[in-house]
Amino acid sequence: MIAIRRSFLAVLAALAVCAPLSALAQEVAPVTVFAAASLKNALDDVGAAYMAKSGDKVRFSYAASSALARQIEQGAPADIFISADSDWMDYVAKKGLIAASSRRDLLSNHLALIAPVDSKISIRIAPGMKLAGALGDGRLAVAGPDVPAGKYAKASLTALGVWDSVSAKLATADNVRGALLFVSRAESPLGIVYDTDAKVEPKVRIVGLFPDSSHPKIVYPEALLAHGANPHGAAVLAFLGGPEAGAIFARYGFIVLKRP
Repeated sequence: MIAIRRSFLAVLAALAVCAPLSALAQEVAPVTVFAAASLKNALDDVGAAYMAKSGDKVRFSYAASSALARQIEQGAPADIFISADSDWMDYVAKKGLIAASSRRDLLSNHLALIAPVDSKISIRIAPGMKLAGALGDGRLAVAGPDVPAGKYAKASLTALGVWDSVSAKLATADNVRGALLFVSRAESPLGIVYDTDAKVEPKVRIVGLFPDSSHPKIVYPEALLAHGANPHGAAVLAFLGGPEAGAIFARYGFIVLKRP
């Protein structure tokens, strides 16, 4: 009898140990989204809304689209990529790293000239504008040359005929939020970011918007990654393109693009 009782207790103990392990085994890892730095505030809210609705977890990794694309190329574990331009999405697509049928253009944006909030600088954005003069001895904060915001900025300044006058007076950041930080700290008297970046930073003000016609259209494409194994990746992608997420993006100033 004692032996039977001991055996029964041993079985119970084994079940107690295995039960939590079984529960952990069934728990699905969060969907990992690699996203352009300019999306951070809006996507944090979108992610919270998705998790509240579905009960599933999602996590975001933010950086310059160029840096994220190279990480994906090197095999970084992620399920979804949202770039701030088509070029870097094309880059990973040409390497067979996205599920091509899942790709769609999600958002658009505007390019803004910003200054510290207490700055008195006033300049009209137009061909031949005196941007170099407005900078004085300071530098123009921009994202790096391979970062979408940096490429849009150079294209616009070139189209307006002022790139040559300021190209030697740049404070280059790793991503657009870095350029925003330079201006918010008054380390640069002027900077070029997306207007959505400026709207979430109370320490800067928008001096003016660059004409949309002066640079390639700002587009944020999204796609599932080919090596993404999370079964909930498609659901997150669909939510990002749905009305609830769209309302959040619009609240932050993004232009929500219609599905084709």
